[in-house]
Amino acid sequence: MALAIPVGSMQAHSTPAAAATQELVQLRASQINGCGFCVDIHNKDAAAAGEDAARLSLVATWRHSTVFTDAERAALALTEEGTRIIDGYAGVSDETWARVRKHYDEEQAIALVSLVAMINATNRLGVILNNQGGSYVPGNLAALAG
Repeated sequence: MALAIPVGSMQAHSTPAAAATQELVQLRASQINGCGFCVDIHNKDAAAAGEDAARLSLVATWRHSTVFTDAERAALALTEEGTRIIDGYAGVSDETWARVRKHYDEEQAIALVSLVAMINATNRLGVILNNQGGSYVPGNLAALAG
């Protein structure tokens, strides 16, 4: 079954957070949630936008990689902790919030939180509807929403 949702719920490039960081956040949440369709989209769109293949391959192991900035690490930590609430996590730790506040202003932090919430909802729809990854063509997200 094709996933038909508003494109705006998957694209947040108009928000203050950098487009590259947004793709990393969406890719990481999609990996955690097991949404192959979303992993395919965000991996391919990030690569098409010029993201380095090595960085994309290391997103799942970002804590043990040297290729991410401190700001990206803060965003990825927020993503993991916000996504894993379902696994019994108590939410986002004070340490992670401090790191987020160090690198992002209030508007950017709100945009990141909103992005994490939206990609988690989108991932769940993708998994529930059994959308499969592998056939996405970069830049074709708008066509999927129609």
